[in-house]
Amino acid sequence: MHLPLYENRPVNRFSIKAQEALGDTFRSGRITTLQINVGKVCNQACKHCHVDAGPNRTEAMDEATAERCLGLLERHRFPVFDITGGAPELNPYFRRMVTRARGLGVHVLVRHNLTVMFERGQEDLPEFFAAHDVEVVSSLPHYTSAGTDRQRGGGVFEESIAAMKRLNALGYGTGRRDRVFHLMHNPLGAFLPGSQKDLERDYRRELARYGVTFDGLFALTNMPIRRFRDWLEKAGQLDDYQAKLEAAFNPAAVAPLMCRSTVSVSYDGKLYDCDFNQMLDLTVADAPSALEDFDLEALERRRIVTDNHCFGCTAGAGSSCGGQTA
Repeated sequence: MHLPLYENRPVNRFSIKAQEALGDTFRSGRITTLQINVGKVCNQACKHCHVDAGPNRTEAMDEATAERCLGLLERHRFPVFDITGGAPELNPYFRRMVTRARGLGVHVLVRHNLTVMFERGQEDLPEFFAAHDVEVVSSLPHYTSAGTDRQRGGGVFEESIAAMKRLNALGYGTGRRDRVFHLMHNPLGAFLPGSQKDLERDYRRELARYGVTFDGLFALTNMPIRRFRDWLEKAGQLDDYQAKLEAAFNPAAVAPLMCRSTVSVSYDGKLYDCDFNQMLDLTVADAPSALEDFDLEALERRRIVTDNHCFGCTAGAGSSCGGQTA
């Protein structure tokens, strides 16, 4: 089955499906999460990366934008401050943002790639996380060395095991509410993730061989954008993968999508519905899209901007930065 590619925009099929599932326009509700992407600088260059991040990227959130984000937290006290990248820890204002947010009583979640703690100047990251009760979410594509290294590069699995042991030693992944540690799985090819429950069981069994524990696992569908999209195109699988996502559309996965309770801020201060829309430069609708013009009232009733890549979040059991949703 051949489908027109979504950037040609013949019709927004997802918008039609989402409206049918909800019986209304796909809109936001109360904002509970302020998510910021501090840039594309990373110590890894993963094959599936939707951000297209890597060691040679220079795009990074500056001090003024970081302070504006902290100002929003001070004014609105969003329950969750979700920091991602790239490797967010490599941003020079990362620790300031974590410290200030925790001082406000805001829960901080960091998308941490594990190996960055072995970079120069980052050796104390586990202790920093623990001192500020940071929730850590780390991508580990597979529970085998071959699977993870195939996607993230040679030696990454071994370093990731060492990093997880450091986190475990500080109480992360041991059931403590102030030391929450989740892993994130994504498939190694052009297919949907399996059952999150079954994957978590398999990860627990296999990582126990290394003496590693974690609190839970999120299963994330690979989105057909940026680096993964490039791979799909080169492999001649882009249209088939898009068709697979659409065929697996689950109406029950629409209502709980995190874009309905999140505002996503890019490194340059633009506002988006999610991190995926950031990478396609699809800014928010029905509200100002610049951080300095932040309008919470308008954002909490905005129409969510969608396109056909959004089928990735509603395929099968659903998928988001917080794992399966349905």
